[in-house]
Amino acid sequence: MPTERPPTLDPVAAARWAAMPLPPKGQALASPWLHDEVAKRMQKRLDFIRLNPASWAMWEPLRSGLAALPLIQARYPQAALHLHAARVHEAQRVKNFIQSKWWQPRRWTQGKVHATLPETAAVDMMWANMLLHQEVQPQDMLAQWHQSLAPDGFLMFSCLGPDTLRELREVHRQCGWPEPAHEFTDMHDWGDMLVQAGFAEPVMDMERITLTYINSDKLLADLRALGRNLHRQRFQGLRGKSWLAHWHQALLKLAQPANGGPLSLSFEVVYGHAMKPQPRMKVSAESQINLSDMRQMLRNSQKKPNQV
Repeated sequence: MPTERPPTLDPVAAARWAAMPLPPKGQALASPWLHDEVAKRMQKRLDFIRLNPASWAMWEPLRSGLAALPLIQARYPQAALHLHAARVHEAQRVKNFIQSKWWQPRRWTQGKVHATLPETAAVDMMWANMLLHQEVQPQDMLAQWHQSLAPDGFLMFSCLGPDTLRELREVHRQCGWPEPAHEFTDMHDWGDMLVQAGFAEPVMDMERITLTYINSDKLLADLRALGRNLHRQRFQGLRGKSWLAHWHQALLKLAQPANGGPLSLSFEVVYGHAMKPQPRMKVSAESQINLSDMRQMLRNSQKKPNQV
C-alpha cells in the first residue's frame, strides 16, 4: 500500500519552491527545458488516444511545459483550454502569454482559453506534466484531477521516477553527504494510486533520459533550473564556496568516466494515462442516486461511449 505522502519529501521546502516568484511583467515566460522536452514527448502519446476532447485542462502550466501547448492546441484546434494554477495570477499571465492577438486570424479559429477550471466536472482531458514527484499530497492531487474530468475523460501525466539522479546520489553516498534529492515514487505505485482515486484502465510506462555535460558548472546550472533538494534530511543551511568547490571536484572524480568522457546525469521519466469511468449505480434493496449522476447516465445512454 503506497504511503499518502512521499516519506522523504519536506512539505515546507516543496511549498517554498512552488511559490518561487514569476518573471517580471514584460519578460517572456518559460518552463524548465527538461519539462518542455518531456511534454513534447508526452504529447506524441496522444496519437494512441481515440477521444477527441472538446475541452481540456493544463495543471500548473508554467511548470507543465509551455512548449507543448501550441502542439496540443494544433492537435485539438477547436477544444477549449482551461489553465489551472494554485496562484490565479500565474494562470492569467500564461493565458495572456499564449493567446493570439485579436488581429491574428487564428484567434477566431482556435478554442477559447480560460484562466480557471470550469465549475463542474467538464473537461475531457487533464494534462499534468512533471508535477507529481514534487507534490506533498499526491493522492489529493489525483482526486482533484478525477473530480475535474467528465465521465469518459482521460488523464495524461508524467513525473520523475526513482532511478533519477543515480550518478549524483552515488557521489553523495561515497562522500558521506545527505541525499541530493528526495526519493521518487515507482510507476507501479502510481498505478495503484490511480485506481484508488477512481480512475480506470491505467497504463504506465517509463523511459530513461541521459544528459551529458562538458563540465560540472553546466550540470549544476541545469539542476538549479529544474528544482531544489526537497529531502527532509538535506544539509541544514547554506554551504560555503569551499564546499561547493569540493562538490565540483567530487563530481569530476567520482562521476566522470575513467576515459575522461563527459559527465552524465540520468532521469527516469514515468508516463501514465487513465480514464474516468462512467458512474455506476449501486444496487441494493433501497438505492439512492445523486441527481447529477442520474442526468449524466441518461445523457450517456443516448450516445456511444468514447474510448481511449
